Amino acid sequence: MLNGQEQRQREIIRAVALKAQNQPMLASGLWFHHDIRDNFYYASYLFAAAVDNEMQSLLVNPADEKKKAENVLRIVLELQQQNPEQPLYGHFPLNLNPAPELANPHELPVELMGSLMVYFYQRYKEQMVADLSKKFERTLVHIYRGGFFRKPVQMFNHHEAKYTAAKIIFGQRFEDQELLDDGIASLKRTMERVTSQGMPEYGALPWFWHWVQAFTSAWELTGEPVLQRQLADMLDYLWRERALFYLKGAWVGAHSRGWPHDAPADRNVLHDYAQFGDFPLGDYMPRTEYAGFLCYPAPQDARETALEREQPAEVRKQIIKIDTGEEIPLHSYTYVRKDYAAGGILERVQEFDNEQIRWMVSFPVTADNSVNQLYFFHPGEGWREGDPRHQSEYAEVLYEKNRILAVFPIPADASQQEVIGILPKGLWFMEEAGLVGQVQNCFVSIVIKGRYEIVEHEHCDEVRLQGDPAALAVEVWGLDEATALGIESLSAFTERFRKASLTVEPSISGRSGFIYKGIGN
Repeated sequence: MLNGQEQRQREIIRAVALKAQNQPMLASGLWFHHDIRDNFYYASYLFAAAVDNEMQSLLVNPADEKKKAENVLRIVLELQQQNPEQPLYGHFPLNLNPAPELANPHELPVELMGSLMVYFYQRYKEQMVADLSKKFERTLVHIYRGGFFRKPVQMFNHHEAKYTAAKIIFGQRFEDQELLDDGIASLKRTMERVTSQGMPEYGALPWFWHWVQAFTSAWELTGEPVLQRQLADMLDYLWRERALFYLKGAWVGAHSRGWPHDAPADRNVLHDYAQFGDFPLGDYMPRTEYAGFLCYPAPQDARETALEREQPAEVRKQIIKIDTGEEIPLHSYTYVRKDYAAGGILERVQEFDNEQIRWMVSFPVTADNSVNQLYFFHPGEGWREGDPRHQSEYAEVLYEKNRILAVFPIPADASQQEVIGILPKGLWFMEEAGLVGQVQNCFVSIVIKGRYEIVEHEHCDEVRLQGDPAALAVEVWGLDEATALGIESLSAFTERFRKASLTVEPSISGRSGFIYKGIGN
Protein backbone atom coordinates (compact mmCIF):
# COMPACT_ATOMS: atom_id res chain seq x y z
CA MET A 1 0.00 0.00 0.00
CA LEU A 2 1.57 3.28 -1.13
CA ASN A 3 1.58 6.26 1.18
CA GLY A 4 0.51 9.71 -0.01
CA GLN A 5 4.04 10.79 -0.84
CA GLU A 6 4.66 7.71 -3.00
CA GLN A 7 1.33 8.15 -4.75
CA ARG A 8 2.15 11.76 -5.60
CA GLN A 9 5.56 10.75 -6.94
CA ARG A 10 3.88 8.22 -9.22
CA GLU A 11 1.51 10.96 -10.33
CA ILE A 12 4.54 13.07 -11.30
CA ILE A 13 6.13 10.15 -13.17
CA ARG A 14 2.91 9.58 -15.11
CA ALA A 15 2.51 13.27 -15.95
CA VAL A 16 6.08 13.76 -17.19
CA ALA A 17 6.11 10.44 -19.05
CA LEU A 18 3.00 11.49 -20.97
CA LYS A 19 4.62 14.82 -21.80
CA ALA A 20 7.67 12.95 -23.08
CA GLN A 21 5.53 10.57 -25.14
CA ASN A 22 3.71 13.46 -26.79
CA GLN A 23 6.70 15.78 -27.22
CA PRO A 24 7.85 15.84 -30.87
CA MET A 25 11.37 14.55 -31.45
CA LEU A 26 13.98 16.69 -33.19
CA ALA A 27 16.07 15.41 -36.08
CA SER A 28 18.91 14.81 -33.60
CA GLY A 29 16.85 12.15 -31.82
CA LEU A 30 16.40 14.40 -28.76
CA TRP A 31 13.42 16.38 -27.52
CA PHE A 32 15.30 19.56 -26.63
CA HIS A 33 18.39 21.47 -27.67
CA HIS A 34 18.14 24.27 -25.09
CA ASP A 35 19.41 22.11 -22.21
CA ILE A 36 20.77 18.56 -22.31
CA ARG A 37 19.44 17.88 -18.82
CA ASP A 38 15.81 18.10 -19.86
CA ASN A 39 16.40 15.24 -22.29
CA PHE A 40 17.87 13.13 -19.49
CA TYR A 41 14.97 13.92 -17.17
CA TYR A 42 12.22 13.25 -19.74
CA ALA A 43 13.89 9.99 -20.83
CA SER A 44 14.18 8.87 -17.20
CA TYR A 45 10.46 9.39 -16.60
CA LEU A 46 9.40 7.79 -19.88
CA PHE A 47 11.61 4.76 -19.21
CA ALA A 48 10.24 4.43 -15.67
CA ALA A 49 6.64 4.46 -16.90
CA ALA A 50 7.38 2.05 -19.74
CA VAL A 51 8.74 -0.61 -17.37
CA ASP A 52 6.05 -0.14 -14.72
CA ASN A 53 3.25 -2.68 -14.96
CA GLU A 54 0.56 -0.25 -13.79
CA MET A 55 1.71 2.75 -15.86
CA GLN A 56 2.25 0.89 -19.13
CA SER A 57 -1.46 1.10 -19.95
CA LEU A 58 -1.17 4.91 -20.12
CA LEU A 59 1.32 4.72 -22.99
CA VAL A 60 0.35 4.15 -26.61
CA ASN A 61 2.99 1.45 -27.06
CA PRO A 62 5.11 0.79 -23.96
CA ALA A 63 7.77 -1.19 -25.84
CA ASP A 64 8.25 1.60 -28.40
CA GLU A 65 8.33 4.26 -25.68
CA LYS A 66 10.96 2.30 -23.77
CA LYS A 67 13.09 2.14 -26.92
CA LYS A 68 12.58 5.88 -27.43
CA ALA A 69 13.70 6.62 -23.88
CA GLU A 70 16.71 4.31 -24.25
CA ASN A 71 17.73 6.01 -27.48
CA VAL A 72 17.60 9.45 -25.88
CA LEU A 73 19.65 8.19 -22.93
CA ARG A 74 22.24 6.74 -25.36
CA ILE A 75 22.58 10.06 -27.16
CA VAL A 76 22.93 11.97 -23.87
CA LEU A 77 25.63 9.59 -22.63
CA GLU A 78 27.48 9.70 -25.95
CA LEU A 79 27.72 13.48 -25.73
CA GLN A 80 30.01 13.18 -22.70
CA GLN A 81 33.60 14.32 -23.15
CA GLN A 82 35.38 10.97 -22.75
CA ASN A 83 38.89 11.97 -23.83
CA PRO A 84 41.08 12.52 -20.74
CA GLU A 85 43.42 14.71 -22.79
CA GLN A 86 40.67 17.25 -23.53
CA PRO A 87 39.39 20.08 -21.30
CA LEU A 88 36.36 19.28 -19.13
CA TYR A 89 36.96 15.56 -19.30
CA GLY A 90 33.93 13.69 -17.95
CA HIS A 91 31.58 16.60 -18.61
CA PHE A 92 28.58 17.07 -20.90
CA PRO A 93 27.52 20.00 -23.07
CA LEU A 94 24.70 22.23 -21.84
CA ASN A 95 23.11 24.07 -24.75
CA LEU A 96 22.98 21.79 -27.79
CA ASN A 97 22.20 24.34 -30.50
CA PRO A 98 22.72 24.34 -33.42
CA ALA A 99 23.70 20.65 -33.37
CA PRO A 100 24.44 18.40 -30.35
CA GLU A 101 27.56 16.89 -31.91
CA LEU A 102 29.08 20.36 -32.20
CA ALA A 103 28.30 21.44 -28.63
CA ASN A 104 31.25 21.98 -26.29
CA PRO A 105 31.38 20.45 -22.80
CA HIS A 106 30.09 22.65 -20.00
CA GLU A 107 30.88 22.46 -16.31
CA LEU A 108 27.29 22.62 -15.02
CA PRO A 109 25.25 19.59 -16.25
CA VAL A 110 27.28 16.88 -14.54
CA GLU A 111 27.04 18.57 -11.12
CA LEU A 112 23.51 17.33 -10.53
CA MET A 113 23.00 14.98 -13.45
CA GLY A 114 26.04 12.87 -12.52
CA SER A 115 24.69 11.86 -9.11
CA LEU A 116 21.21 11.35 -10.54
CA MET A 117 22.71 9.07 -13.22
CA VAL A 118 24.17 6.84 -10.52
CA TYR A 119 20.79 6.69 -8.80
CA PHE A 120 18.88 5.98 -12.04
CA TYR A 121 21.31 3.31 -13.14
CA GLN A 122 21.21 1.55 -9.78
CA ARG A 123 17.41 1.57 -9.78
CA TYR A 124 16.80 0.47 -13.38
CA LYS A 125 19.92 -1.31 -14.62
CA GLU A 126 18.21 -4.73 -14.59
CA GLN A 127 15.57 -3.44 -17.02
CA MET A 128 18.01 -1.79 -19.44
CA VAL A 129 19.18 -3.39 -22.64
CA ALA A 130 22.80 -4.55 -22.41
CA ASP A 131 24.42 -1.86 -24.55
CA LEU A 132 22.75 0.97 -22.61
CA SER A 133 23.84 -0.57 -19.32
CA LYS A 134 27.42 -0.69 -20.58
CA LYS A 135 27.22 2.95 -21.67
CA PHE A 136 26.06 3.93 -18.18
CA GLU A 137 28.94 1.99 -16.62
CA ARG A 138 31.44 3.68 -18.90
CA THR A 139 29.91 7.13 -18.39
CA LEU A 140 30.13 6.83 -14.61
CA VAL A 141 33.78 5.79 -14.84
CA HIS A 142 34.55 8.92 -16.86
CA ILE A 143 32.66 11.12 -14.38
CA TYR A 144 34.67 9.60 -11.54
CA ARG A 145 37.99 9.98 -13.33
CA GLY A 146 37.10 13.51 -14.46
CA GLY A 147 36.61 14.39 -10.80
CA PHE A 148 34.49 17.53 -11.12
CA PHE A 149 33.76 17.18 -7.40
CA ARG A 150 37.39 17.32 -6.24
CA LYS A 151 37.09 20.85 -4.89
CA PRO A 152 37.21 22.27 -1.37
CA VAL A 153 34.19 23.62 0.48
CA GLN A 154 34.50 27.42 0.68
CA MET A 155 31.26 29.19 -0.24
CA PHE A 156 28.73 26.65 1.14
CA ASN A 157 26.50 27.10 -1.91
CA HIS A 158 24.57 24.71 -4.13
CA HIS A 159 27.60 23.90 -6.27
CA GLU A 160 29.59 22.73 -3.27
CA ALA A 161 26.60 20.84 -1.86
CA LYS A 162 26.53 18.84 -5.10
CA TYR A 163 30.30 18.29 -4.97
CA THR A 164 29.98 17.00 -1.41
CA ALA A 165 27.22 14.53 -2.27
CA ALA A 166 29.11 13.38 -5.37
CA LYS A 167 32.27 12.75 -3.33
CA ILE A 168 30.25 10.39 -1.15
CA ILE A 169 28.43 8.71 -4.05
CA PHE A 170 31.47 8.18 -6.28
CA GLY A 171 33.80 7.50 -3.38
CA GLN A 172 31.61 4.57 -2.33
CA ARG A 173 30.90 3.35 -5.85
CA PHE A 174 34.58 3.19 -6.80
CA GLU A 175 35.85 2.21 -3.34
CA ASP A 176 37.92 5.39 -3.12
CA GLN A 177 38.29 5.81 0.64
CA GLU A 178 40.19 9.09 0.38
CA LEU A 179 37.43 10.61 -1.73
CA LEU A 180 34.74 9.22 0.57
CA ASP A 181 36.50 10.62 3.64
CA ASP A 182 36.70 14.01 1.91
CA GLY A 183 32.96 13.83 1.24
CA ILE A 184 32.16 12.96 4.85
CA ALA A 185 34.37 15.80 6.12
CA SER A 186 32.77 18.21 3.62
CA LEU A 187 29.32 17.11 4.78
CA LYS A 188 30.28 17.78 8.40
CA ARG A 189 31.66 21.25 7.58
CA THR A 190 28.60 22.15 5.53
CA MET A 191 26.22 21.02 8.25
CA GLU A 192 28.09 23.01 10.88
CA ARG A 193 28.09 26.13 8.72
CA VAL A 194 24.45 26.21 7.63
CA THR A 195 23.08 25.32 11.05
CA SER A 196 25.12 28.05 12.75
CA GLN A 197 25.09 30.82 10.12
CA GLY A 198 22.24 30.00 7.75
CA MET A 199 22.18 29.16 4.07
CA PRO A 200 23.75 32.01 2.07
CA GLU A 201 21.39 31.14 -0.80
CA TYR A 202 18.20 31.89 1.14
CA GLY A 203 14.98 31.06 -0.69
CA ALA A 204 17.09 30.18 -3.74
CA LEU A 205 15.18 28.19 -6.31
CA PRO A 206 15.96 26.00 -8.15
CA TRP A 207 19.24 25.75 -6.29
CA PHE A 208 17.70 24.59 -3.00
CA TRP A 209 16.26 21.59 -4.81
CA HIS A 210 19.75 20.74 -6.05
CA TRP A 211 20.81 20.42 -2.41
CA VAL A 212 17.84 18.18 -1.70
CA GLN A 213 18.30 15.93 -4.74
CA ALA A 214 22.06 15.57 -4.34
CA PHE A 215 21.93 14.60 -0.68
CA THR A 216 18.86 12.41 -1.16
CA SER A 217 20.72 10.52 -3.91
CA ALA A 218 23.63 9.98 -1.51
CA TRP A 219 21.23 8.89 1.26
CA GLU A 220 19.49 6.41 -1.06
CA LEU A 221 22.73 4.95 -2.40
CA THR A 222 24.77 4.51 0.77
CA GLY A 223 24.61 1.23 2.63
CA GLU A 224 26.61 2.48 5.60
CA PRO A 225 24.24 3.17 8.55
CA VAL A 226 26.34 5.87 10.27
CA LEU A 227 26.85 7.80 7.04
CA GLN A 228 23.20 7.42 6.13
CA ARG A 229 22.27 8.94 9.48
CA GLN A 230 24.59 11.88 8.84
CA LEU A 231 22.98 12.43 5.45
CA ALA A 232 19.55 12.12 7.06
CA ASP A 233 20.53 14.87 9.52
CA MET A 234 21.37 17.16 6.59
CA LEU A 235 18.09 16.32 4.85
CA ASP A 236 16.15 16.87 8.08
CA TYR A 237 17.74 20.31 8.31
CA LEU A 238 16.90 21.12 4.69
CA TRP A 239 13.25 20.12 5.03
CA ARG A 240 12.90 21.98 8.33
CA GLU A 241 14.29 25.07 6.61
CA ARG A 242 11.86 24.59 3.73
CA ALA A 243 8.94 24.16 6.13
CA LEU A 244 9.61 27.50 7.81
CA PHE A 245 9.06 29.31 4.52
CA TYR A 246 6.37 27.04 3.09
CA LEU A 247 2.76 27.98 2.37
CA LYS A 248 0.77 25.63 0.14
CA GLY A 249 3.42 25.38 -2.56
CA ALA A 250 4.75 28.92 -2.19
CA TRP A 251 8.23 29.86 -0.99
CA VAL A 252 7.53 32.88 1.17
CA GLY A 253 9.77 35.76 2.18
CA ALA A 254 12.85 37.09 0.43
CA HIS A 255 14.46 35.21 -2.45
CA SER A 256 18.07 35.17 -3.57
CA ARG A 257 18.99 33.82 -6.98
CA GLY A 258 15.39 33.91 -8.18
CA TRP A 259 14.66 32.58 -11.67
CA PRO A 260 11.85 33.70 -14.02
CA HIS A 261 9.75 30.63 -13.26
CA ASP A 262 9.89 31.49 -9.55
CA ALA A 263 8.87 35.16 -9.85
CA PRO A 264 6.24 36.43 -9.74
CA ALA A 265 4.71 32.94 -9.54
CA ASP A 266 5.93 29.89 -7.62
CA ARG A 267 6.09 27.30 -10.41
CA ASN A 268 9.03 25.10 -9.39
CA VAL A 269 6.75 23.11 -7.13
CA LEU A 270 7.18 19.40 -7.91
CA HIS A 271 9.34 18.58 -4.87
CA ASP A 272 6.90 20.42 -2.61
CA TYR A 273 4.01 18.57 -4.19
CA ALA A 274 5.64 15.18 -3.63
CA GLN A 275 6.46 16.00 -0.02
CA PHE A 276 3.38 17.93 1.14
CA GLY A 277 0.66 17.69 -1.52
CA ASP A 278 -1.60 20.36 -0.03
CA PHE A 279 -2.03 22.38 -3.23
CA PRO A 280 -3.23 21.47 -6.73
CA LEU A 281 -0.61 20.46 -9.30
CA GLY A 282 -0.82 22.42 -12.53
CA ASP A 283 0.23 21.30 -16.00
CA TYR A 284 3.24 23.62 -16.26
CA MET A 285 6.43 21.91 -15.09
CA PRO A 286 9.47 24.11 -15.79
CA ARG A 287 11.80 21.95 -13.67
CA THR A 288 10.97 18.24 -13.67
CA GLU A 289 14.38 17.00 -12.46
CA TYR A 290 13.91 13.97 -10.16
CA ALA A 291 10.96 14.94 -7.97
CA GLY A 292 9.15 11.78 -9.09
CA PHE A 293 12.01 9.52 -8.03
CA LEU A 294 13.70 11.05 -4.98
CA CYS A 295 11.83 12.09 -1.87
CA TYR A 296 13.33 11.77 1.58
CA PRO A 297 10.40 11.89 4.04
CA ALA A 298 10.52 15.16 5.95
CA PRO A 299 10.59 14.82 9.74
CA GLN A 300 7.21 15.01 11.41
CA ASP A 301 7.89 18.38 13.05
CA ALA A 302 8.74 19.88 9.65
CA ARG A 303 5.52 18.53 8.17
CA GLU A 304 3.54 20.01 11.05
CA THR A 305 5.23 23.38 10.61
CA ALA A 306 4.50 23.38 6.88
CA LEU A 307 0.95 22.08 6.94
CA GLU A 308 -0.57 23.37 10.18
CA ARG A 309 -0.88 27.12 9.65
CA GLU A 310 -3.92 27.89 11.78
CA GLN A 311 -1.73 29.84 14.20
CA PRO A 312 0.38 32.73 12.85
CA ALA A 313 4.15 32.32 12.85
CA GLU A 314 6.97 34.85 12.76
CA VAL A 315 10.26 33.61 11.28
CA ARG A 316 13.35 35.65 12.06
CA LYS A 317 16.74 34.72 10.66
CA GLN A 318 20.26 36.08 10.53
CA ILE A 319 22.06 34.88 7.41
CA ILE A 320 25.74 35.29 6.66
CA LYS A 321 26.03 36.01 2.95
CA ILE A 322 29.42 35.03 1.51
CA ASP A 323 28.84 34.91 -2.24
CA THR A 324 30.57 38.26 -2.63
CA GLY A 325 33.82 37.01 -1.10
CA GLU A 326 33.22 38.68 2.25
CA GLU A 327 30.88 37.80 5.08
CA ILE A 328 27.83 40.07 5.15
CA PRO A 329 25.16 39.64 7.84
CA LEU A 330 21.59 39.83 6.52
CA HIS A 331 18.39 39.83 8.54
CA SER A 332 15.12 38.35 7.36
CA TYR A 333 11.61 38.48 8.76
CA THR A 334 8.55 36.60 7.54
CA TYR A 335 5.03 36.49 8.93
CA VAL A 336 3.06 33.38 7.91
CA ARG A 337 -0.66 32.70 8.21
CA LYS A 338 -2.87 30.07 6.59
CA ASP A 339 -3.91 32.27 3.63
CA TYR A 340 -0.86 34.49 3.05
CA ALA A 341 2.64 35.38 4.14
CA ALA A 342 4.48 38.70 4.16
CA GLY A 343 8.06 39.72 4.72
CA GLY A 344 11.53 39.82 3.33
CA ILE A 345 15.09 40.83 4.05
CA LEU A 346 16.13 44.15 5.57
CA GLU A 347 19.29 44.61 3.55
CA ARG A 348 19.84 44.74 -0.17
CA VAL A 349 22.94 42.84 -1.25
CA GLN A 350 24.62 42.60 -4.63
CA GLU A 351 24.74 39.01 -5.87
CA PHE A 352 25.34 37.01 -9.02
CA ASP A 353 23.09 38.33 -11.82
CA ASN A 354 21.50 40.69 -9.27
CA GLU A 355 18.57 38.29 -8.82
CA GLN A 356 17.58 39.13 -5.25
CA ILE A 357 13.88 39.74 -4.62
CA ARG A 358 13.95 41.62 -1.36
CA TRP A 359 10.37 41.25 -0.15
CA MET A 360 6.97 40.00 -1.17
CA VAL A 361 3.49 39.01 -0.10
CA SER A 362 2.83 35.38 -1.03
CA PHE A 363 -0.45 33.58 -1.57
CA PRO A 364 -1.00 29.82 -2.01
CA VAL A 365 -0.18 28.21 -5.35
CA THR A 366 -3.21 27.61 -7.59
CA ALA A 367 -3.80 25.02 -10.32
CA ASP A 368 -3.89 27.59 -13.11
CA ASN A 369 -0.31 28.62 -12.34
CA SER A 370 -1.33 32.27 -12.10
CA VAL A 371 0.79 34.82 -10.26
CA ASN A 372 0.72 34.31 -6.50
CA GLN A 373 3.25 36.97 -5.42
CA LEU A 374 2.80 40.68 -4.75
CA TYR A 375 5.82 42.98 -4.55
CA PHE A 376 7.28 46.32 -5.67
CA PHE A 377 10.86 47.10 -6.69
CA HIS A 378 12.99 49.70 -8.42
CA PRO A 379 14.73 48.14 -11.46
CA GLY A 380 18.49 47.86 -11.28
CA GLU A 381 21.35 46.18 -13.10
CA GLY A 382 20.20 43.31 -15.31
CA TRP A 383 16.55 44.38 -15.49
CA ARG A 384 14.65 44.34 -18.75
CA GLU A 385 10.98 44.71 -19.65
CA GLY A 386 8.98 41.62 -18.82
CA ASP A 387 11.42 40.31 -16.19
CA PRO A 388 10.20 41.42 -12.74
CA ARG A 389 13.53 40.80 -10.94
CA HIS A 390 16.87 42.63 -10.66
CA GLN A 391 16.18 45.41 -8.16
CA SER A 392 18.36 48.42 -7.49
CA GLU A 393 19.76 49.55 -4.15
CA TYR A 394 17.23 52.40 -3.91
CA ALA A 395 14.75 51.04 -1.37
CA GLU A 396 14.25 51.20 2.38
CA VAL A 397 11.89 48.71 3.99
CA LEU A 398 10.14 47.93 7.24
CA TYR A 399 8.28 44.71 8.12
CA GLU A 400 5.74 44.14 10.87
CA LYS A 401 3.52 41.08 10.72
CA ASN A 402 1.00 41.64 7.93
CA ARG A 403 2.43 45.04 6.97
CA ILE A 404 5.28 45.99 4.65
CA LEU A 405 6.38 49.61 4.27
CA ALA A 406 8.77 50.68 1.54
CA VAL A 407 10.17 53.95 0.24
CA PHE A 408 12.21 54.34 -2.94
CA PRO A 409 14.68 57.28 -2.75
CA ILE A 410 15.64 57.20 -6.44
CA PRO A 411 18.29 59.74 -7.51
CA ALA A 412 17.22 62.25 -10.13
CA ASP A 413 19.93 61.06 -12.50
CA ALA A 414 18.87 57.38 -12.38
CA SER A 415 18.06 56.03 -15.83
CA GLN A 416 14.92 54.32 -14.53
CA GLN A 417 12.59 56.53 -12.50
CA GLU A 418 9.64 54.16 -12.23
CA VAL A 419 9.00 51.66 -9.45
CA ILE A 420 7.37 48.45 -10.70
CA GLY A 421 4.70 46.61 -8.76
CA ILE A 422 3.29 43.14 -9.38
CA LEU A 423 -0.32 42.41 -8.42
CA PRO A 424 -1.86 38.93 -8.58
CA LYS A 425 -5.16 38.74 -10.42
CA GLY A 426 -8.11 39.51 -8.16
CA LEU A 427 -10.65 42.24 -7.53
CA TRP A 428 -8.70 45.52 -7.54
CA PHE A 429 -10.03 49.05 -7.17
CA MET A 430 -8.22 52.38 -7.51
CA GLU A 431 -9.00 54.72 -4.63
CA GLU A 432 -7.63 58.13 -3.67
CA ALA A 433 -5.28 56.55 -1.11
CA GLY A 434 -4.07 53.83 -3.49
CA LEU A 435 -5.20 50.31 -4.33
CA VAL A 436 -7.56 48.02 -2.46
CA GLY A 437 -8.68 44.57 -3.42
CA GLN A 438 -9.20 40.88 -2.77
CA VAL A 439 -6.79 38.11 -3.75
CA GLN A 440 -7.89 34.55 -3.03
CA ASN A 441 -9.02 34.51 0.64
CA CYS A 442 -7.43 37.85 1.54
CA PHE A 443 -8.19 41.54 1.53
CA VAL A 444 -5.23 43.69 0.46
CA SER A 445 -4.62 47.39 1.02
CA ILE A 446 -1.81 49.30 -0.73
CA VAL A 447 -1.51 52.91 0.39
CA ILE A 448 0.57 54.72 -2.23
CA LYS A 449 2.59 57.93 -2.18
CA GLY A 450 3.15 58.98 -5.78
CA ARG A 451 1.61 58.85 -9.23
CA TYR A 452 0.84 55.46 -10.71
CA GLU A 453 -0.86 53.62 -13.51
CA ILE A 454 -1.85 49.99 -13.96
CA VAL A 455 -1.01 47.85 -16.98
CA GLU A 456 -3.01 44.62 -17.28
CA HIS A 457 -1.33 41.37 -18.33
CA GLU A 458 -2.69 37.86 -18.73
CA HIS A 459 -1.56 36.50 -15.35
CA CYS A 460 -0.99 39.68 -13.32
CA ASP A 461 -1.44 43.43 -13.19
CA GLU A 462 1.62 45.66 -13.28
CA VAL A 463 1.85 48.95 -11.42
CA ARG A 464 4.10 51.74 -12.71
CA LEU A 465 4.79 54.17 -9.86
CA GLN A 466 6.66 57.48 -9.65
CA GLY A 467 7.11 59.85 -6.73
CA ASP A 468 9.51 62.14 -4.94
CA PRO A 469 10.11 59.72 -3.37
CA ALA A 470 7.65 56.96 -4.20
CA ALA A 471 6.47 55.03 -1.13
CA LEU A 472 3.85 52.50 -0.18
CA ALA A 473 2.37 50.50 2.69
CA VAL A 474 1.04 47.02 1.95
CA GLU A 475 -1.33 45.43 4.44
CA VAL A 476 -2.92 41.97 4.11
CA TRP A 477 -5.78 40.45 6.05
CA GLY A 478 -7.22 36.96 5.77
CA LEU A 479 -10.99 36.91 5.54
CA ASP A 480 -11.29 35.34 8.99
CA GLU A 481 -8.97 37.99 10.47
CA ALA A 482 -11.02 40.73 8.83
CA THR A 483 -14.23 39.24 10.23
CA ALA A 484 -12.72 39.41 13.72
CA LEU A 485 -12.29 43.16 13.12
CA GLY A 486 -15.93 43.46 12.11
CA ILE A 487 -15.10 43.61 8.38
CA GLU A 488 -17.47 41.27 6.56
CA SER A 489 -16.98 42.30 2.92
CA LEU A 490 -14.62 43.96 0.47
CA SER A 491 -16.80 47.07 0.50
CA ALA A 492 -16.47 47.30 4.29
CA PHE A 493 -12.72 46.79 3.97
CA THR A 494 -12.63 49.57 1.38
CA GLU A 495 -14.37 51.94 3.80
CA ARG A 496 -11.59 51.28 6.34
CA PHE A 497 -9.01 51.73 3.60
CA ARG A 498 -10.27 55.21 2.77
CA LYS A 499 -9.21 56.34 6.24
CA ALA A 500 -5.65 55.00 5.86
CA SER A 501 -2.68 57.33 5.42
CA LEU A 502 1.09 57.17 4.97
CA THR A 503 3.67 59.86 5.73
CA VAL A 504 7.35 59.51 4.92
CA GLU A 505 9.85 61.83 6.61
CA PRO A 506 13.68 61.86 6.79
CA SER A 507 14.95 60.81 10.20
CA ILE A 508 18.01 62.05 12.12
CA SER A 509 20.00 59.11 10.74
CA GLY A 510 19.26 60.24 7.18
CA ARG A 511 17.03 57.28 6.49
CA SER A 512 13.31 57.60 6.00
CA GLY A 513 10.79 57.47 8.82
CA PHE A 514 7.26 56.14 8.36
CA ILE A 515 4.02 57.30 9.93
CA TYR A 516 1.33 54.90 8.85
CA LYS A 517 -2.29 54.68 9.83
CA GLY A 518 -3.70 51.48 8.41
CA ILE A 519 -6.62 49.09 8.58
CA GLY A 520 -5.93 47.68 12.00
CA ASN A 521 -5.39 50.96 13.86
